[in-house]
Amino acid sequence: MKIISTGQDAMAGPMVPTPSVRWALAGLSLSMLLSSLGTSVANVALPTLAEAFTASFQQVQWIVLAYLLAITTVIVSVGRLGDLIGRRRLLLGGILLFTAASVLCGLAPTLWSLIAARAAQGLGAAIMMALTMAFVGETVPKARTGSAMGLLGTMSAVGTALGPSLGGALIAGPGWRAIFLVNAPLGVLALFLAHRHLPVDRQRPRTDRAAFDRVGTLLLALTLAAYALAMTLGHGRFGSLNVGLLVAAAVGVGLFVRTESRAASPLIRLTMFRDPALSVSLAMSTLVSTVMMATLVVGPFYLARALGLHEALVGLVLSVGPLVAALTGVPAGRIADRFGAHRMTVLGLAAMTAGSLILSLTPAGLGIAGHLVPIVVITAGYAVFQTANNTAVMTDVPPDRRGVISGMLNLSRNLGLITGASVMGAVFALAAATNDITTAAPDAVATGMRITFAVAAALIVVALVIAVGGRGLARRNSPAEDPVS
Repeated sequence: MKIISTGQDAMAGPMVPTPSVRWALAGLSLSMLLSSLGTSVANVALPTLAEAFTASFQQVQWIVLAYLLAITTVIVSVGRLGDLIGRRRLLLGGILLFTAASVLCGLAPTLWSLIAARAAQGLGAAIMMALTMAFVGETVPKARTGSAMGLLGTMSAVGTALGPSLGGALIAGPGWRAIFLVNAPLGVLALFLAHRHLPVDRQRPRTDRAAFDRVGTLLLALTLAAYALAMTLGHGRFGSLNVGLLVAAAVGVGLFVRTESRAASPLIRLTMFRDPALSVSLAMSTLVSTVMMATLVVGPFYLARALGLHEALVGLVLSVGPLVAALTGVPAGRIADRFGAHRMTVLGLAAMTAGSLILSLTPAGLGIAGHLVPIVVITAGYAVFQTANNTAVMTDVPPDRRGVISGMLNLSRNLGLITGASVMGAVFALAAATNDITTAAPDAVATGMRITFAVAAALIVVALVIAVGGRGLARRNSPAEDPVS
Protein backbone atom coordinates (compact mmCIF):
# COMPACT_ATOMS: atom_id res chain seq x y z
CA MET A 1 0.00 0.00 0.00
CA LYS A 2 1.43 3.37 -0.99
CA ILE A 3 1.72 6.22 1.46
CA ILE A 4 -0.47 9.17 0.60
CA SER A 5 1.15 12.56 0.05
CA THR A 6 2.03 14.15 3.35
CA GLY A 7 1.28 17.76 2.55
CA GLN A 8 3.06 20.74 1.05
CA ASP A 9 6.47 20.80 -0.53
CA ALA A 10 9.38 21.24 1.87
CA MET A 11 10.01 24.75 0.54
CA ALA A 12 6.39 25.80 0.75
CA GLY A 13 5.87 25.43 4.46
CA PRO A 14 5.22 22.95 7.26
CA MET A 15 3.86 19.55 6.42
CA VAL A 16 1.07 17.78 8.25
CA PRO A 17 1.21 13.98 8.16
CA THR A 18 -1.87 12.23 6.84
CA PRO A 19 -3.64 9.57 8.92
CA SER A 20 -1.89 6.86 6.87
CA VAL A 21 1.52 8.29 7.79
CA ARG A 22 0.53 8.56 11.45
CA TRP A 23 -0.53 4.90 11.55
CA ALA A 24 2.67 3.88 9.79
CA LEU A 25 4.71 5.78 12.39
CA ALA A 26 2.62 4.14 15.12
CA GLY A 27 3.61 0.72 13.80
CA LEU A 28 7.29 1.68 13.59
CA SER A 29 7.17 3.21 17.08
CA LEU A 30 5.62 0.08 18.57
CA SER A 31 8.33 -2.03 16.89
CA MET A 32 11.02 0.16 18.46
CA LEU A 33 9.28 0.00 21.86
CA LEU A 34 9.12 -3.80 21.80
CA SER A 35 12.77 -4.27 20.81
CA SER A 36 14.01 -1.94 23.58
CA LEU A 37 11.59 -3.46 26.10
CA GLY A 38 13.05 -6.87 25.30
CA THR A 39 16.47 -5.57 26.31
CA SER A 40 15.50 -4.19 29.71
CA VAL A 41 12.61 -6.33 30.94
CA ALA A 42 14.62 -9.53 31.49
CA ASN A 43 17.29 -8.02 33.74
CA VAL A 44 14.96 -7.64 36.70
CA ALA A 45 13.90 -11.30 36.39
CA LEU A 46 17.37 -12.86 36.65
CA PRO A 47 17.20 -13.68 40.39
CA THR A 48 13.74 -15.22 39.91
CA LEU A 49 14.89 -17.21 36.88
CA ALA A 50 17.96 -18.47 38.75
CA GLU A 51 15.64 -19.85 41.41
CA ALA A 52 13.07 -21.21 38.95
CA PHE A 53 15.66 -23.18 36.95
CA THR A 54 17.98 -23.93 39.90
CA ALA A 55 20.81 -22.22 38.01
CA SER A 56 23.74 -20.03 38.91
CA PHE A 57 23.72 -16.30 38.26
CA GLN A 58 26.41 -16.80 35.59
CA GLN A 59 24.14 -19.24 33.76
CA VAL A 60 21.01 -17.06 33.82
CA GLN A 61 23.03 -14.07 32.58
CA TRP A 62 23.01 -15.79 29.20
CA ILE A 63 19.30 -14.94 29.00
CA VAL A 64 20.34 -11.30 28.63
CA LEU A 65 23.58 -11.99 26.76
CA ALA A 66 21.94 -14.17 24.07
CA TYR A 67 19.54 -11.35 23.19
CA LEU A 68 22.31 -8.74 23.11
CA LEU A 69 24.66 -10.93 21.06
CA ALA A 70 21.98 -11.72 18.47
CA ILE A 71 21.23 -8.03 17.96
CA THR A 72 24.88 -6.97 17.83
CA THR A 73 26.07 -9.64 15.42
CA VAL A 74 23.36 -9.37 12.75
CA ILE A 75 21.98 -5.82 12.85
CA VAL A 76 24.07 -4.53 9.94
CA SER A 77 23.46 -7.67 7.89
CA VAL A 78 19.69 -7.59 8.27
CA GLY A 79 19.69 -3.91 7.37
CA ARG A 80 21.53 -4.71 4.14
CA LEU A 81 19.24 -7.68 3.48
CA GLY A 82 16.26 -5.35 3.76
CA ASP A 83 17.83 -3.09 1.12
CA LEU A 84 18.12 -6.08 -1.23
CA ILE A 85 14.91 -8.08 -0.78
CA GLY A 86 12.53 -5.39 0.46
CA ARG A 87 12.33 -3.68 3.83
CA ARG A 88 8.59 -4.12 4.35
CA ARG A 89 8.74 -7.87 3.75
CA LEU A 90 11.70 -8.33 6.07
CA LEU A 91 10.28 -6.07 8.81
CA LEU A 92 7.03 -8.06 8.83
CA GLY A 93 9.10 -11.25 9.15
CA GLY A 94 11.13 -9.70 11.99
CA ILE A 95 8.03 -8.68 13.95
CA LEU A 96 6.54 -12.14 13.44
CA LEU A 97 9.78 -13.80 14.60
CA PHE A 98 10.02 -11.54 17.66
CA THR A 99 6.40 -12.27 18.61
CA ALA A 100 6.68 -16.04 18.12
CA ALA A 101 10.00 -16.17 20.00
CA SER A 102 8.43 -14.21 22.87
CA VAL A 103 5.76 -16.88 23.18
CA LEU A 104 8.43 -19.59 23.13
CA CYS A 105 10.31 -17.74 25.89
CA GLY A 106 7.16 -17.67 28.00
CA LEU A 107 6.58 -21.39 27.49
CA ALA A 108 10.23 -22.51 27.80
CA PRO A 109 10.52 -25.68 29.93
CA THR A 110 14.29 -25.42 30.52
CA LEU A 111 16.89 -22.70 30.92
CA TRP A 112 18.70 -23.52 27.68
CA SER A 113 15.47 -23.59 25.65
CA LEU A 114 14.74 -20.13 27.10
CA ILE A 115 18.22 -18.93 26.07
CA ALA A 116 17.71 -20.28 22.53
CA ALA A 117 14.32 -18.56 22.30
CA ARG A 118 15.91 -15.31 23.53
CA ALA A 119 18.50 -15.54 20.74
CA ALA A 120 15.67 -15.89 18.20
CA GLN A 121 13.89 -12.98 19.87
CA GLY A 122 17.09 -10.93 19.54
CA LEU A 123 17.26 -11.70 15.81
CA GLY A 124 13.72 -10.39 15.40
CA ALA A 125 14.61 -7.32 17.48
CA ALA A 126 17.66 -6.64 15.28
CA ILE A 127 15.45 -6.58 12.18
CA MET A 128 12.98 -4.26 13.92
CA MET A 129 15.69 -1.87 15.16
CA ALA A 130 17.49 -1.64 11.82
CA LEU A 131 14.45 -1.26 9.58
CA THR A 132 12.28 1.09 11.66
CA MET A 133 14.85 3.87 11.21
CA ALA A 134 15.33 2.96 7.54
CA PHE A 135 11.59 3.32 6.92
CA VAL A 136 11.51 6.94 8.07
CA GLY A 137 12.76 8.13 4.68
CA GLU A 138 9.85 6.33 2.98
CA THR A 139 7.06 7.39 5.34
CA VAL A 140 7.71 11.06 6.19
CA PRO A 141 8.92 14.05 4.16
CA LYS A 142 12.54 15.10 4.50
CA ALA A 143 11.62 18.26 6.43
CA ARG A 144 10.09 16.14 9.22
CA THR A 145 12.84 13.53 9.53
CA GLY A 146 13.99 14.94 12.88
CA SER A 147 10.49 14.72 14.37
CA ALA A 148 10.15 11.10 13.29
CA MET A 149 13.61 10.21 14.65
CA GLY A 150 12.70 11.94 17.91
CA LEU A 151 9.55 9.83 18.17
CA LEU A 152 11.50 6.60 17.63
CA GLY A 153 14.09 7.72 20.20
CA THR A 154 11.29 8.45 22.65
CA MET A 155 9.77 4.99 22.20
CA SER A 156 13.18 3.38 22.68
CA ALA A 157 13.64 5.31 25.94
CA VAL A 158 10.10 4.43 27.07
CA GLY A 159 10.84 0.75 26.50
CA THR A 160 14.06 0.99 28.47
CA ALA A 161 12.36 2.84 31.34
CA LEU A 162 9.27 0.61 31.35
CA GLY A 163 11.20 -2.68 31.42
CA PRO A 164 12.25 -2.85 35.09
CA SER A 165 8.93 -1.59 36.52
CA LEU A 166 6.74 -3.67 34.20
CA GLY A 167 8.92 -6.72 34.72
CA GLY A 168 8.78 -6.36 38.49
CA ALA A 169 4.99 -5.99 38.47
CA LEU A 170 4.47 -9.02 36.22
CA ILE A 171 6.84 -11.21 38.25
CA ALA A 172 5.04 -10.24 41.44
CA GLY A 173 1.67 -11.02 39.79
CA PRO A 174 1.32 -13.69 37.07
CA GLY A 175 4.97 -14.77 37.30
CA TRP A 176 8.13 -14.56 35.22
CA ARG A 177 6.62 -16.13 32.11
CA ALA A 178 4.35 -13.10 31.73
CA ILE A 179 7.31 -10.77 31.04
CA PHE A 180 7.74 -12.54 27.70
CA LEU A 181 4.12 -13.39 26.92
CA VAL A 182 3.08 -9.74 27.28
CA ASN A 183 4.92 -9.09 23.99
CA ALA A 184 2.51 -11.33 22.05
CA PRO A 185 -0.55 -9.03 21.78
CA LEU A 186 1.69 -5.98 21.25
CA GLY A 187 3.60 -7.83 18.53
CA VAL A 188 0.36 -8.79 16.76
CA LEU A 189 -0.72 -5.12 16.85
CA ALA A 190 2.64 -3.97 15.46
CA LEU A 191 2.40 -6.61 12.72
CA PHE A 192 -1.10 -5.43 11.75
CA LEU A 193 -0.10 -1.75 11.62
CA ALA A 194 3.03 -2.47 9.60
CA HIS A 195 1.20 -4.73 7.15
CA ARG A 196 -1.66 -2.27 6.72
CA HIS A 197 0.15 1.07 6.50
CA LEU A 198 3.80 0.69 5.45
CA PRO A 199 4.56 1.31 1.76
CA VAL A 200 4.95 -1.75 -0.41
CA ASP A 201 8.44 -2.73 -1.54
CA ARG A 202 9.42 -1.50 -4.97
CA GLN A 203 9.73 -4.38 -7.40
CA ARG A 204 13.06 -4.38 -9.21
CA PRO A 205 14.12 -6.63 -12.09
CA ARG A 206 16.17 -9.59 -10.89
CA THR A 207 19.06 -8.42 -13.05
CA ASP A 208 19.21 -5.19 -11.01
CA ARG A 209 19.38 -6.94 -7.64
CA ALA A 210 22.78 -7.13 -6.00
CA ALA A 211 23.86 -10.43 -4.47
CA PHE A 212 23.87 -10.77 -0.69
CA ASP A 213 27.42 -10.88 0.72
CA ARG A 214 27.31 -14.15 2.67
CA VAL A 215 31.04 -14.34 3.39
CA GLY A 216 31.19 -10.75 4.61
CA THR A 217 28.08 -11.31 6.73
CA LEU A 218 29.59 -14.40 8.40
CA LEU A 219 32.93 -12.66 9.05
CA LEU A 220 31.26 -9.57 10.51
CA ALA A 221 28.98 -11.67 12.74
CA LEU A 222 31.91 -13.73 14.10
CA THR A 223 34.03 -10.62 14.62
CA LEU A 224 31.30 -8.78 16.50
CA ALA A 225 30.48 -11.87 18.57
CA ALA A 226 34.15 -12.22 19.57
CA TYR A 227 34.34 -8.56 20.60
CA ALA A 228 31.03 -8.63 22.49
CA LEU A 229 32.04 -11.77 24.39
CA ALA A 230 35.47 -10.29 25.17
CA MET A 231 33.75 -7.28 26.74
CA THR A 232 31.09 -9.21 28.67
CA LEU A 233 32.66 -12.49 29.86
CA GLY A 234 34.72 -12.66 33.01
CA HIS A 235 32.40 -10.72 35.29
CA GLY A 236 34.80 -7.85 35.89
CA ARG A 237 38.02 -9.82 35.40
CA PHE A 238 39.85 -9.48 32.10
CA GLY A 239 41.70 -12.77 31.69
CA SER A 240 43.37 -14.78 28.96
CA LEU A 241 40.01 -15.76 27.42
CA ASN A 242 39.09 -12.11 27.00
CA VAL A 243 42.46 -11.32 25.42
CA GLY A 244 42.11 -14.26 23.05
CA LEU A 245 38.66 -13.11 21.98
CA LEU A 246 39.95 -9.58 21.38
CA VAL A 247 42.77 -10.95 19.22
CA ALA A 248 40.22 -13.00 17.29
CA ALA A 249 38.10 -9.87 16.81
CA ALA A 250 41.14 -7.92 15.52
CA VAL A 251 41.96 -10.70 13.05
CA GLY A 252 38.31 -10.76 12.03
CA VAL A 253 38.37 -7.03 11.27
CA GLY A 254 41.37 -7.51 8.99
CA LEU A 255 39.77 -10.41 7.16
CA PHE A 256 36.48 -8.52 6.83
CA VAL A 257 38.16 -5.44 5.34
CA ARG A 258 40.09 -7.59 2.87
CA THR A 259 36.96 -9.51 1.87
CA GLU A 260 34.83 -6.39 1.44
CA SER A 261 37.48 -4.65 -0.69
CA ARG A 262 37.32 -7.54 -3.16
CA ALA A 263 33.60 -8.34 -3.06
CA ALA A 264 31.48 -7.49 -6.11
CA SER A 265 28.53 -6.60 -3.88
CA PRO A 266 29.96 -5.97 -0.39
CA LEU A 267 27.90 -5.95 2.78
CA ILE A 268 29.51 -2.61 3.70
CA ARG A 269 31.08 -0.44 1.03
CA LEU A 270 34.36 0.67 2.58
CA THR A 271 34.26 3.84 0.48
CA MET A 272 31.34 4.99 2.67
CA PHE A 273 33.82 5.75 5.44
CA ARG A 274 35.41 8.39 3.20
CA ASP A 275 32.29 10.44 3.91
CA PRO A 276 33.31 12.48 6.98
CA ALA A 277 29.70 13.01 8.05
CA LEU A 278 29.02 9.27 8.37
CA SER A 279 32.36 8.40 9.98
CA VAL A 280 32.03 11.24 12.49
CA SER A 281 28.46 10.29 13.38
CA LEU A 282 29.37 6.65 14.00
CA ALA A 283 32.39 7.57 16.14
CA MET A 284 30.37 10.04 18.21
CA SER A 285 27.56 7.52 18.70
CA THR A 286 30.00 4.93 20.05
CA LEU A 287 31.65 7.39 22.45
CA VAL A 288 28.36 8.78 23.73
CA SER A 289 26.86 5.31 24.28
CA THR A 290 29.98 4.31 26.21
CA VAL A 291 29.37 7.23 28.57
CA MET A 292 25.65 6.49 28.90
CA MET A 293 26.45 2.97 30.05
CA ALA A 294 28.45 4.52 32.90
CA THR A 295 25.20 5.94 34.33
CA LEU A 296 23.75 2.40 34.42
CA VAL A 297 26.91 0.70 35.72
CA VAL A 298 27.89 3.25 38.39
CA GLY A 299 24.46 4.59 39.36
CA PRO A 300 23.08 1.58 41.27
CA PHE A 301 26.25 1.12 43.36
CA TYR A 302 26.54 4.82 44.15
CA LEU A 303 22.90 5.14 45.17
CA ALA A 304 22.95 1.96 47.28
CA ARG A 305 26.44 2.07 48.80
CA ALA A 306 27.31 5.77 49.00
CA LEU A 307 23.82 7.20 49.61
CA GLY A 308 22.41 4.14 51.43
CA LEU A 309 19.14 3.98 49.48
CA HIS A 310 16.78 1.01 49.63
CA GLU A 311 16.47 -1.17 46.49
CA ALA A 312 12.99 0.15 45.61
CA LEU A 313 14.19 3.76 45.85
CA VAL A 314 17.30 2.94 43.79
CA GLY A 315 15.06 1.59 41.02
CA LEU A 316 12.86 4.68 41.17
CA VAL A 317 15.84 7.05 40.91
CA LEU A 318 17.35 5.05 38.03
CA SER A 319 14.08 5.31 36.07
CA VAL A 320 14.34 9.12 36.01
CA GLY A 321 17.03 9.12 33.31
CA PRO A 322 15.09 7.08 30.71
CA LEU A 323 11.96 9.08 31.57
CA VAL A 324 13.77 12.35 30.83
CA ALA A 325 15.08 10.91 27.55
CA ALA A 326 11.54 9.86 26.62
CA LEU A 327 10.15 13.35 27.29
CA THR A 328 13.00 15.04 25.40
CA GLY A 329 13.03 12.98 22.19
CA VAL A 330 10.06 14.44 20.28
CA PRO A 331 10.79 18.13 21.11
CA ALA A 332 14.45 17.56 20.22
CA GLY A 333 13.41 16.19 16.83
CA ARG A 334 11.26 19.22 16.07
CA ILE A 335 14.03 21.59 17.09
CA ALA A 336 16.51 19.68 14.92
CA ASP A 337 14.14 20.07 11.96
CA ARG A 338 14.01 23.81 12.57
CA PHE A 339 17.55 24.75 13.56
CA GLY A 340 19.62 22.01 11.92
CA ALA A 341 20.93 18.66 13.07
CA HIS A 342 24.54 19.78 13.50
CA ARG A 343 23.72 22.57 15.93
CA MET A 344 21.57 20.25 18.02
CA THR A 345 24.29 17.58 17.98
CA VAL A 346 26.78 20.05 19.45
CA LEU A 347 24.20 21.28 21.98
CA GLY A 348 23.48 17.73 23.14
CA LEU A 349 27.18 16.95 23.54
CA ALA A 350 27.74 20.20 25.45
CA ALA A 351 24.92 19.31 27.86
CA MET A 352 26.39 15.84 28.41
CA THR A 353 29.82 17.34 29.10
CA ALA A 354 28.35 19.76 31.64
CA GLY A 355 26.35 17.05 33.39
CA SER A 356 29.35 14.69 33.57
CA LEU A 357 31.58 17.44 34.98
CA ILE A 358 28.97 18.30 37.62
CA LEU A 359 28.76 14.63 38.64
CA SER A 360 32.54 14.42 38.87
CA LEU A 361 32.50 17.31 41.37
CA THR A 362 29.35 16.44 43.35
CA PRO A 363 29.91 15.46 47.00
CA ALA A 364 27.82 12.61 48.39
CA GLY A 365 26.49 14.99 51.01
CA LEU A 366 24.12 16.55 48.47
CA GLY A 367 22.15 13.30 48.45
CA ILE A 368 19.65 12.25 45.79
CA ALA A 369 19.20 15.76 44.39
CA GLY A 370 22.95 16.11 43.86
CA HIS A 371 22.88 12.95 41.75
CA LEU A 372 19.61 13.50 39.90
CA VAL A 373 20.18 17.04 38.61
CA PRO A 374 23.30 16.22 36.58
CA ILE A 375 21.78 12.89 35.47
CA VAL A 376 18.81 14.81 34.08
CA VAL A 377 21.20 17.11 32.20
CA ILE A 378 23.17 14.13 30.82
CA THR A 379 20.14 12.15 29.66
CA ALA A 380 18.41 15.18 28.14
CA GLY A 381 21.63 15.96 26.29
CA TYR A 382 21.84 12.34 25.15
CA ALA A 383 18.29 12.42 23.78
CA VAL A 384 19.04 15.64 21.87
CA PHE A 385 22.31 14.22 20.51
CA GLN A 386 20.84 10.87 19.50
CA THR A 387 17.91 12.43 17.66
CA ALA A 388 20.06 15.02 15.86
CA ASN A 389 22.82 12.56 15.00
CA ASN A 390 20.40 9.99 13.56
CA THR A 391 18.63 12.73 11.62
CA ALA A 392 21.89 14.04 10.15
CA VAL A 393 22.86 10.57 8.93
CA MET A 394 19.51 9.26 7.66
CA THR A 395 18.15 12.39 5.95
CA ASP A 396 20.16 12.11 2.71
CA VAL A 397 20.91 8.37 2.58
CA PRO A 398 20.18 6.83 -0.86
CA PRO A 399 17.08 4.58 -0.72
CA ASP A 400 19.07 1.44 -1.55
CA ARG A 401 21.43 1.95 1.43
CA ARG A 402 19.02 3.03 4.17
CA GLY A 403 18.87 -0.39 5.78
CA VAL A 404 22.62 -0.95 6.09
CA ILE A 405 23.28 2.64 7.29
CA SER A 406 20.53 2.32 9.89
CA GLY A 407 22.07 -0.98 10.98
CA MET A 408 25.49 0.67 11.32
CA LEU A 409 24.05 3.44 13.48
CA ASN A 410 22.41 0.89 15.76
CA LEU A 411 25.61 -1.18 15.80
CA SER A 412 27.72 1.83 16.87
CA ARG A 413 25.32 2.40 19.76
CA ASN A 414 25.39 -1.26 20.82
CA LEU A 415 29.18 -1.45 20.64
CA GLY A 416 29.36 1.67 22.80
CA LEU A 417 27.05 0.13 25.40
CA ILE A 418 28.99 -3.14 25.42
CA THR A 419 32.33 -1.33 25.68
CA GLY A 420 31.02 1.02 28.34
CA ALA A 421 29.83 -1.84 30.53
CA SER A 422 33.34 -3.28 30.59
CA VAL A 423 35.61 -0.23 30.37
CA MET A 424 33.64 2.21 32.53
CA GLY A 425 32.98 -0.56 35.04
CA ALA A 426 36.72 -1.22 35.21
CA VAL A 427 37.44 2.52 35.67
CA PHE A 428 34.90 2.63 38.48
CA ALA A 429 36.39 -0.37 40.29
CA LEU A 430 39.94 0.93 39.83
CA ALA A 431 39.02 4.41 41.06
CA ALA A 432 37.26 2.93 44.10
CA ALA A 433 40.44 0.92 44.83
CA THR A 434 38.58 -2.32 45.50
CA ASN A 435 38.30 -5.78 44.01
CA ASP A 436 34.68 -6.19 45.12
CA ILE A 437 32.59 -3.07 44.61
CA THR A 438 29.61 -4.64 46.41
CA THR A 439 31.48 -4.47 49.73
CA ALA A 440 33.35 -1.19 49.16
CA ALA A 441 33.11 1.61 51.72
CA PRO A 442 30.70 4.50 50.91
CA ASP A 443 33.56 7.00 50.56
CA ALA A 444 35.39 4.71 48.13
CA VAL A 445 32.27 4.29 46.00
CA ALA A 446 31.72 8.06 45.95
CA THR A 447 35.33 8.62 44.86
CA GLY A 448 34.97 5.96 42.16
CA MET A 449 31.83 7.67 40.85
CA ARG A 450 33.50 11.09 40.65
CA ILE A 451 36.58 9.79 38.82
CA THR A 452 34.46 7.69 36.44
CA PHE A 453 32.45 10.72 35.36
CA ALA A 454 35.58 12.82 35.01
CA VAL A 455 36.69 10.21 32.47
CA ALA A 456 33.19 10.32 30.93
CA ALA A 457 33.44 14.11 30.56
CA ALA A 458 36.79 13.70 28.77
CA LEU A 459 35.23 11.21 26.34
CA ILE A 460 32.39 13.59 25.51
CA VAL A 461 34.91 16.40 24.94
CA VAL A 462 36.58 14.09 22.42
CA ALA A 463 33.18 13.63 20.75
CA LEU A 464 32.75 17.42 20.66
CA VAL A 465 36.13 17.85 18.99
CA ILE A 466 35.17 15.17 16.46
CA ALA A 467 31.85 16.94 15.79
CA VAL A 468 33.48 20.33 15.17
CA GLY A 469 36.43 18.91 13.22
CA GLY A 470 34.21 16.66 11.12
CA ARG A 471 31.94 19.56 10.31
CA GLY A 472 34.90 21.58 9.04
CA LEU A 473 36.09 18.66 6.92
CA ALA A 474 32.60 18.15 5.47
CA ARG A 475 32.44 21.84 4.52
CA ARG A 476 35.74 21.65 2.69
CA ASN A 477 34.55 18.58 0.80
CA SER A 478 31.14 20.14 0.02
CA PRO A 479 31.55 23.92 -0.10
CA ALA A 480 28.01 24.44 -1.34
CA GLU A 481 26.43 22.61 1.59
CA ASP A 482 23.86 24.45 3.65
CA PRO A 483 25.62 25.52 6.85
CA VAL A 484 22.56 24.92 8.99
CA SER A 485 21.59 21.44 7.87
